[in-house]
Amino acid sequence: MKDIENIELAFLSLDDYQELKEAMIASYTTMPDAIWKKHQIKKLIDIFPEGQVVIKVNDQIAGCALSIIIDYDKFDDNHTYKEITGNYSFSTHTKNGDVIYGIDVFILPKFRGLRLGRRLYDYRKDLCERLNLKGLAFGGRIPNYHKYADKLTPKQYIEKVRRKEIHDPVLNFQISNDFHPARILKNYLEGDASSHEYAVLLEWDNIYYEKQNKKASTIKKIVRLGLVQWQMRLYKDLDELMQQAEFFIDAVSGYRSDFALFPEFFNAPLMAENNHLSTPEAIRELAKHTSEIVQRFSKLAISYNINIITGSMPEMVGNTLHNAGYLCRRDGSMERYEKLHVTPDESKVWGMVGGNQLKAFDTDCGKIGILICYDSEFPELSRLLADEGMDILFVPFLTDTQNGFSRVRHCAQARAIENECYVAIAGSVGNLPKVQNMDIQFAQSMVFTPCDFAFPTNGVKAEATQNTEMILIADVDIDLLRELNQFGSVRNLKDRRKDLFELKKLNPKTN
Repeated sequence: MKDIENIELAFLSLDDYQELKEAMIASYTTMPDAIWKKHQIKKLIDIFPEGQVVIKVNDQIAGCALSIIIDYDKFDDNHTYKEITGNYSFSTHTKNGDVIYGIDVFILPKFRGLRLGRRLYDYRKDLCERLNLKGLAFGGRIPNYHKYADKLTPKQYIEKVRRKEIHDPVLNFQISNDFHPARILKNYLEGDASSHEYAVLLEWDNIYYEKQNKKASTIKKIVRLGLVQWQMRLYKDLDELMQQAEFFIDAVSGYRSDFALFPEFFNAPLMAENNHLSTPEAIRELAKHTSEIVQRFSKLAISYNINIITGSMPEMVGNTLHNAGYLCRRDGSMERYEKLHVTPDESKVWGMVGGNQLKAFDTDCGKIGILICYDSEFPELSRLLADEGMDILFVPFLTDTQNGFSRVRHCAQARAIENECYVAIAGSVGNLPKVQNMDIQFAQSMVFTPCDFAFPTNGVKAEATQNTEMILIADVDIDLLRELNQFGSVRNLKDRRKDLFELKKLNPKTN
């Protein structure tokens, strides 16, 4: 270490060949024939110069990484090294491929222990991201397998290596660099006696890969959320209520928000005109406004170029009363969601019933989920949405007391941690003296994140002032979720013991 003056990563040049050859001879003492010829190195440099790099210590080659780009789907799951390299001619390389395949990587024995191999692997990962390829792959030798071949199958050997019961210098290193074993490759490399010609197909997935889109639109990675903390007040009619709703949409759109989230039952003030009716009758009268409100929201979504989550409203489905809302996309399309778990009060006072539709929704900002208030307190629902690819969970809610709010708040934050997603909650504040069963409200709208180094330490991205009418604007970075899923301090989704339990949706019952 004390003699090292500089370490440099450089592109391989044909002028380096003689020194490279000597380095290969010194590195592959057990496989003296595994030396690349000069014309082969020239071919690699010609077809893919960025894929051929050396690491130099004091201007001396200390290691090398060689690679090509392949169309991964064209190769059989049990391919050999000769097949993947086109009989060592590299005719399998294609600029239109989707995976970087590692042809060779080595560090000279006298430079091992300096973690130089990690620098070569990190370069390949960076290159993969720059070229927007799906990932990296290569056949990893298991050079210590010959010591255990009479006792263990290759699969058993790999499992023991993963559990640290056996040390394999190559495989241990590759697993520690985020490569995951995909399968065993039999008869992979001719002459690899120490591995009994077995290899492990190792893969690394590029979490930033974006499939080429033929449309002009693209999925946004930085998403701006606009949460409406709605003040309950009396309105003389539907037009006045929607005028207030448009004011908030205009405001959050002015900040270039991608979503506007309204609370649960934000339209409850319209029940005041039917206060002379029984409570069940009054809310059914309110449900008659839902269709028109949704149509107006859809027009506002288009005109203000924003995706609107309408909170929730009472809605009649046949003869049954539901609590439902709509996702009004800015492209004019709409989708319905509904409350699956109604509270005891909703059931007893209004005769409301739970729905049966649960799904994640595609948007121009990725997949989202929507759970209405009480539903956020049932972790199974958000976990199912996470399994469908949800990145942001929206929770419109209505709570009358701090007790009720605390249940929603703490459950929503738990959902963010356990599902590695963002969670946005929006509620109503104030009171409605002329509306039965809706007299007081307590809320604090918030945006939650997972708790890891890339996020706020307390898992709170933004929070509104309690019990005050206002809007809350917050940006969330979707790529941070991808990094968390792969490299987080803990990985709640990947580390689930699916060998012990499973969670699945059943076919919903019809109403």
